Amino acid sequence: MTNVYEKLGVKTIINVAGTSTRVGGALMPPEVVTAMSEASKASASMTDLQAAASRYISKVTGAEAGYVTSGASASLTLGAAAILAKLDPGLMERLPDTSGMKNEFIVSREHRNGYDHSIRVAGGKFVEVGMNEQVSGAGVRRTEVWEFEAAINENTVGISYTATSTSEPKLPDIVKLAQKYSLPVLVDAAGQLPPISNLTKFIEIGADLVAFSGGKAIRGPQSSGILCGSRDYIASVALQHLDMDEYFSIWNPPEDFIPKQKIIGIPRHGLGRGFKVSKEEIIGLITALELFSSGKYGADYEQQRRYLEYIADGLSGLPVEPRVIIPDGDSFPMLHIVLDKKTLGMSGFDTSHKLKSSDPGVFVSEKLLHEDTLVIHPMNLDQAQTEILTTILRNVLTIN
Repeated sequence: MTNVYEKLGVKTIINVAGTSTRVGGALMPPEVVTAMSEASKASASMTDLQAAASRYISKVTGAEAGYVTSGASASLTLGAAAILAKLDPGLMERLPDTSGMKNEFIVSREHRNGYDHSIRVAGGKFVEVGMNEQVSGAGVRRTEVWEFEAAINENTVGISYTATSTSEPKLPDIVKLAQKYSLPVLVDAAGQLPPISNLTKFIEIGADLVAFSGGKAIRGPQSSGILCGSRDYIASVALQHLDMDEYFSIWNPPEDFIPKQKIIGIPRHGLGRGFKVSKEEIIGLITALELFSSGKYGADYEQQRRYLEYIADGLSGLPVEPRVIIPDGDSFPMLHIVLDKKTLGMSGFDTSHKLKSSDPGVFVSEKLLHEDTLVIHPMNLDQAQTEILTTILRNVLTIN
């Protein structure tokens, strides 16, 4: 039977690149697909639905409130807009024009990346601190807390922080400094799940707003994300995101979600209106978050390890060294296939390109291609795809 992709002339692929958006991200569990289908059959107030989502996100993250966004990047834009405008409808109307406003976000030079657009779209301006000396080979020190403090001035509106396992300075030290100057900290934790404990970690440390992807390890809709944190900031997000074609006098948002008494009026469609999320995506994301936060996905890791071991065994006798990597704690196992470039006559890049051109195409994680290593992420595999993948890998890696 022709599938929906074939109808459009698009061939499906074997995605062992993991959660990467360019290959469609994580496959959604059946429970999520079913919930989204059910949501499509009825209507609901989007304000009430986001308010209910906020309560659930608050429960699992420990934050005061939360919001379902159209991805982690949108979460950063909405978070920056909330920090810039707070609960002032007049400032919301001005964004992204921030002339004459506090608009500077201090950021470590090491934390700059392609998602900087997210904050700049809202009108934020970056003030870089530190030097990336370890990468440039010019020194051993990384960005230090005092450099953030030295950059604080009358235009500083907040601190932007990209969370990874090796981020410097450490977030607790940045939060301590920020609190000293009453500055909010916006954390990009898009790819920091699993472990499940990271859902609460950054809020517990004291971050004011934290952005997570909903389409990666949570396995919700690919175009979904989570922003959690301070209740007033989330209320500002809602005001700048929801359809606000309302009469203020008869508009009654849930008080625990948007405190109507704190604002003088409601803005017209705000800066975040272009980041619309559907009722189906909200229901799908919350369903996936419930599965993830309750540990339901943890049982998959053992099966995924077996898939990787099957592949590794299937490559015996070839000029490669398969290494199954088992992480500490609750996280995905990985398979590193180290290529004997000299014997194969192919580099990691050559091999990846050849795999993409196979039928079906195989897309591996490209993080270690420069080391002539293919990284296989198992989250989207089942037994049938594992067998097909092993055959394709053998064909590509066999010397003719």
